[in-house]
Amino acid sequence: MDKIPDLTQALVFLIMEHGGVIVAAVSGALVAKSKGMDIFGIGVIAFVTALGGGTVRDLLLNRHPIFWFTNQIYLLEVFVMTLITPIYSKKKEIPMKALLIADAFGLAFFTIVGTQIAEARHLSWALVIMMGTITGTMGGILRDILCNDIPLILRKDVYATVSIAGAAVYLIIKKFGFFASHASVGGMVTIIIFRMIVIYHGINLPTEETKRH
Repeated sequence: MDKIPDLTQALVFLIMEHGGVIVAAVSGALVAKSKGMDIFGIGVIAFVTALGGGTVRDLLLNRHPIFWFTNQIYLLEVFVMTLITPIYSKKKEIPMKALLIADAFGLAFFTIVGTQIAEARHLSWALVIMMGTITGTMGGILRDILCNDIPLILRKDVYATVSIAGAAVYLIIKKFGFFASHASVGGMVTIIIFRMIVIYHGINLPTEETKRH
């Protein structure tokens, strides 16, 4: 049984969730801006990127009301990032690697938050990992679809695999009796480090095209 105080767990959970929303909203707004969308389009993409994964997770788990219905600060965070990001990026161009790094942090935050929510439902490890991965990746999938791109998760980029690994590390650390906060850090660090390695070394999953060469 986890002995860490409930208040500390709640604080860690809030930091992860709100941090993930802000980072994902920024990455979504940047992608939308790069596609030449107007401010409304940027807001839609920022919303979908930041809140889409958690929304799909809640619907699948029959978890009502959906998380941003009860705490509308998430909508405020998306709205603020929608306004700030285009202004900042107009003054200073944000490199693509910076976008990928921000996305890596969002993936880490959302995956572990989703894993914790599913774990609290006492689901099997397979379903817990699946819900964590859906929370971490679905926002990006919806973003890419709306931006008329093939989602990263369906291309050769190592993305969902990293999310699965982070969720698994979280569960393994918890299994050995460590606090939820320790397991959360372990899972997030796993995702961030793996994504950094993938980004900086250009590691990709094999495709039919690469097999032919």
